[in-house]
Amino acid sequence: MFHLEIQNECAAALPDPAWLVDCAQLAYQGELQGSAVLRIVGPDEARTLNHEFRDKDYATNILSFPSDFSDLPEGVLDDEEAGYLGDLVVCADIIADEAKQQSKSVAHHWAHLVVHGILHLQGYDHIEEDEAALMESLEIKLLGKIGVPDPYNETEAS
Repeated sequence: MFHLEIQNECAAALPDPAWLVDCAQLAYQGELQGSAVLRIVGPDEARTLNHEFRDKDYATNILSFPSDFSDLPEGVLDDEEAGYLGDLVVCADIIADEAKQQSKSVAHHWAHLVVHGILHLQGYDHIEEDEAALMESLEIKLLGKIGVPDPYNETEAS
């Protein structure tokens, strides 16, 4: 089971929160209870965080901030704390703009980015080509389970 706390800090139109939770649960690969926070922000906050943490001066669609408890001795955290994956920060305006530019359903683009972000929080990455291929194939497989077309195939109609 996976718990997603949604913090909506902007006035943009969003998909059904239950859909976002379903997407996060779908992407969770752990066997024990897990959780994360999904903070939905506007372009100014997305730009500030992207600049501060990635040294890139533009608003981005999603940022992931994994929790790292690997240095703590075993038994320091209770089960709930140990299952906390981290935070995702999503810019609703960027997602809507990208979906329009890519001729994708906004809900499908949200699904892709939530799945993508939850996978990042679990250690998946796409810096190296082999890691990217693994992560993308897993995203395609998971999204297919909920009827979302391959997000890397640019032929989806809205």
